[in-house]
Amino acid sequence: MPRRDEFADLVCELLSPMGEVRARRMFGGYGVYCDGVMMALIADEVLYLRTDERTRTAYEAEGLPPFKPFPDKPMTMPYHRPPDSVLDDGEAMLAWARPAHEAALRAQAAKKPKKARQPA
Repeated sequence: MPRRDEFADLVCELLSPMGEVRARRMFGGYGVYCDGVMMALIADEVLYLRTDERTRTAYEAEGLPPFKPFPDKPMTMPYHRPPDSVLDDGEAMLAWARPAHEAALRAQAAKKPKKARQPA
């Protein structure tokens, strides 16, 4: 079994005061979950936190880029890179991560519930 990525372990450790945090492999990176809700992702050893219309402006004001799954295409996803300093300062990490978790919860609440499948 391959050893977990040290960067993902560091992120989970920094976020652990928020609740049950774990990183799950996905698409060559990791999805970072807090209490079962995906609030961040890690791609190429870079952390991106969940954003929405309420939180995005804080990232844009700092010049922090959104996650682009395909560097050669303009498409972005609702995740932004936090300041590099959050990896060295647990309190700073939590200051950026808590609004990201709230954004993830809002996004989850906005999703329409899946219809139950009808038996054939």
